[in-house]
Amino acid sequence: QVQVVESGGGLVQPGGSLRLSCAPSGSIISIYIMGWYRQVPGKQRELVADITSSGSTNYADSVKGRFTISRDNDKKTMYLQMKSMKPEDTAVYYCRITSGLKEFWGQGTQVTVSS
Repeated sequence: QVQVVESGGGLVQPGGSLRLSCAPSGSIISIYIMGWYRQVPGKQRELVADITSSGSTNYADSVKGRFTISRDNDKKTMYLQMKSMKPEDTAVYYCRITSGLKEFWGQGTQVTVSS
């Protein structure tokens, strides 16, 4: 059984930085796309950024230039470096991993941007 483990959320002041990490636990052979999504109450979950196994990245317009997604394929770990954070970045952030035809989601980690 594969579980997705997220870490790094918390409270940060506007303009501050946080780094999120995500990795699968359990047996997983190959990982194709890893991505971060976020959701606020009453709204749909939205893509923040994702990255393929070859390193191609995709960002939501709202985070371009501020967030950087990366991954370490040997460690099967993905990172999201968030800088110049804004109150509107406040959300629960979810990690999504695809492997073959399967997808796995983490439980989510709360990120709050507030003074």
